[in-house]
Amino acid sequence: MHKITLINGDGIGPEISNAVVDIIKASGLDIDWDIQTAGADVIETEGTPLPQRVLDSIKRNKVALKAPVTTPIGKGFRSVNVQLRKDLDLYANLRPCKNLPNVKTRFDNVDIIVVRENTEDLYAGVERQVDADKAESIKIITRKASNRICRFAFDYAVKNGRKEVCCVTKANIMKLSDGLFLDTYRNVAKDYPQIKQREILVDNLCMQLVQNPSQFDVLVLPNLYGDIVSDLCAGLIGGLGVAQGANIGLDYAVFEPVHGSAPDIKGQNKANPTALLLSAIEMLKYIGEDFYAEKIEKALYKTLESGICTPDLGGNATTTEFSKSIINIL
Repeated sequence: MHKITLINGDGIGPEISNAVVDIIKASGLDIDWDIQTAGADVIETEGTPLPQRVLDSIKRNKVALKAPVTTPIGKGFRSVNVQLRKDLDLYANLRPCKNLPNVKTRFDNVDIIVVRENTEDLYAGVERQVDADKAESIKIITRKASNRICRFAFDYAVKNGRKEVCCVTKANIMKLSDGLFLDTYRNVAKDYPQIKQREILVDNLCMQLVQNPSQFDVLVLPNLYGDIVSDLCAGLIGGLGVAQGANIGLDYAVFEPVHGSAPDIKGQNKANPTALLLSAIEMLKYIGEDFYAEKIEKALYKTLESGICTPDLGGNATTTEFSKSIINIL
């Protein structure tokens, strides 16, 4: 039996995490969930949105499924996501973006894997106020971080039968920082002759994505470009409500949806659990439970094909009705 940390989040987090837990149970896979609370709901009692016990749980279990967690605005608390990535060295942000059945979008046949470096670039937050009218941010790119994210992208491509890894930079302008990332990619690519290599500038990529996204397979990007492009790709498949994600390091992995905690619909039983369920499916693949991952994915697809969907996708099913449909198919 697998023991996995479940951070049930706040806002709609508990609703969609309960739905996903029930779906996984219905598949026949037995998981011992180590349930941890985090986010805005625990600040009053524990003084922080991310108590140490949550980190300790992930370190014990190595793998976590995380529902959305609110980052308080104006209270000085650091983003829970940012803190998790730093404290657990979750250097790879994985964002598969694939068309879903019966979810209307502008393009068909989108199946893109976005691999985003998660620890440096402008997101390192190294900045200063020079004077009242001038601020500076320092873009940090290291060969070590670039090497491991490029290897992660190529290893993922090999393991999952992908054909190409495309490196995305702005190395024509930032010749030193992005140039270092690109040079590292080229060196890593030599070790993977079976995978096609491609290089593209980030502005050209964005244009190409909104014209012909099906031409892309695996994208590997520095942190800032990865953040922007992954949301663009989510828009290609129906929006953040169906966008899965994962943060993966050498020792630990946290799987989570991309969307927020949506406190405005909390308790209304109309939240879409699809993004968290897709994240859980990716988690099952990560721990070697491919049979159950495929079984759950097929049940999800059959439910969507039948026209049962939540209001965000144009339907009228409740969270409960949507998850029960998947469970009935299982």
